[in-house]
Amino acid sequence: MRIIGGKFGGRTLNPPASLPVRPTTDYAKSGLFNILNNQIDFETLRVLDLFSGAGGISLEFASRGALSVTAIDVNFNCVKFLNETAAKLGIKELKCVRSDVFKFLKQNTSTYDLIFADPPFEQKETDQLPDLIFERNLLNPGGVLIVEHQSKRELQSKIPVSVIRKYGNVGFSFYLA
Repeated sequence: MRIIGGKFGGRTLNPPASLPVRPTTDYAKSGLFNILNNQIDFETLRVLDLFSGAGGISLEFASRGALSVTAIDVNFNCVKFLNETAAKLGIKELKCVRSDVFKFLKQNTSTYDLIFADPPFEQKETDQLPDLIFERNLLNPGGVLIVEHQSKRELQSKIPVSVIRKYGNVGFSFYLA
């Protein structure tokens, strides 16, 4: 796993092999951040990273200067790795919380400019994410929700998807507030 751009671009990170993660591939991550580079100002961005795993996406946003990044994962070892990595790099804008994502979303009252979700591909509740996030008004006006999923899968939600981008086996569905 590596950070592609920003202050820590090119830095390789080695999460323990025992972590139950499927990091976003460099190919897909490069494609995603090429899209975002042309559309957003990272330095004013408040980011929520759901199912953060080893933190590749959270660290990428922090490296590019995001104002704040909140990472949520249920796995203790993932949270520990991400917190330790952020501390080693001196990233103070990143906060990692150990929580079930759906419980967090139902209790959270903060709002964000960008919410990124990378649930396990086999998770059935993935389709509920856009509905829950929009019902709870967790995105600021003009904000975006991005859900990573298998490219052959179409999410079933009440919220209309704005665009889908596919990179190999990975798809990103974009929802605009």
